[in-house]
Amino acid sequence: MAGAGALAAAAAIGVRPALAADVIKVGFISPRTGPLAGFGETDGYVLDLVRKSLANGLEIGGKTYQVEILDQDTQSDPSRAGQLAKDLINNQGIDLMLAVSTPETINPVSDACEAAGVPCLSTVMPWEAWYFGRGAKPGQPSPFKWTYHFGFGVGEFHKTYVSQWNLIETNKKVGVMYPNDADGNAIRANLAPLLEKDGFKIIDPGAYETGTTDFSSQIALFKQEGVEIINTFPIPPDFATFWRQAAQQGLHRQVKIIQVAKTGLFPSGVEALGQLGVNLGSAAYWHKAFPYKSSVTGVSGQELADGYEAESGKQWTQQLGATLSLLDAGFDTLKKSADPKSKDAVVKTLSTLNTVTIAGKVDFTSGPVPNVSPGPIIGTQWVKAPEGSKFPLDYVVTENATDPNVPVGAKLLPYNG
Repeated sequence: MAGAGALAAAAAIGVRPALAADVIKVGFISPRTGPLAGFGETDGYVLDLVRKSLANGLEIGGKTYQVEILDQDTQSDPSRAGQLAKDLINNQGIDLMLAVSTPETINPVSDACEAAGVPCLSTVMPWEAWYFGRGAKPGQPSPFKWTYHFGFGVGEFHKTYVSQWNLIETNKKVGVMYPNDADGNAIRANLAPLLEKDGFKIIDPGAYETGTTDFSSQIALFKQEGVEIINTFPIPPDFATFWRQAAQQGLHRQVKIIQVAKTGLFPSGVEALGQLGVNLGSAAYWHKAFPYKSSVTGVSGQELADGYEAESGKQWTQQLGATLSLLDAGFDTLKKSADPKSKDAVVKTLSTLNTVTIAGKVDFTSGPVPNVSPGPIIGTQWVKAPEGSKFPLDYVVTENATDPNVPVGAKLLPYNG
């Protein structure tokens, strides 16, 4: 009766209360604590920006919908990621799922959405580890109806690494550290053969388990083979362990390029290495130099980075733009759908989405496989910041083979330069 009275009072003064059909619920799952916490460190800031931009609702087809973004922290646990997805689907009734950062988060969330028939969009992991890692087969029709992923893949890593590594003269011997996980296995199977075709000799000591504490055998092999390039895809704690041991055992003195992925992405992790972090080669799926604007908030890359630094007191990270690009693409999908409350309508729109986010183009109409839109990965390096800078390291763009629109800002320096 009290509820009925409230509805009647609202009607009497001309205010229509929001009904369930007028509210769009978007699930957002990322790792904000645990070993992968660097990927989620900036998510709170980005979500606040988007919520403020959508505070007055989202107009779709002449109707205004209120928006709820239900964000959840996986604590870097794949099992928890899947459980959170099921709760958002079954108990919160979300209309669209967004998942970001690493297979440990994205794959279990995508699997839960595929099973439940809920549209899901994700980014920030190699697309091969998402597509083939979840059971799709080369040359066969996609087994996925509800799940879509955009961003870099092996092809982009290949272009970037060849472009980056040819900037410095080396013996082209590459010591690789590929873990026994979805990322590592996809990279070993697909990237290493491409690099070998371009004249690089791959020295692979074999897959290692996440959490390994002794890398002496790998280091001894790299020293014996005289490798001058090292390429790694570990989680951040494993790389720190490996590279400190490499320094203790003298490997770092012969290395001209140390190219890291999945770690060395964020300033806090590189600063923790002290002098060992200076001149690390990295790669950026987003950089503040990207010349694009956010479709949902209107901010540029520089504005996003500056705003984060001013509010948090911390250095900007590439995850800022990656997370915002997911929200850009997700809300553009909802705006373009015939009915944002219809899962069939949303996934139909998602399947033909062609838009520009703060991280660049997202286009599901052109492959390389169904349900996937490739994206850039840009060659970068951590260098000492100029004297008087607010932060000790600067993150500079050294090559742009996968997106020539991104300006190159610095020359790649040898690790022992």
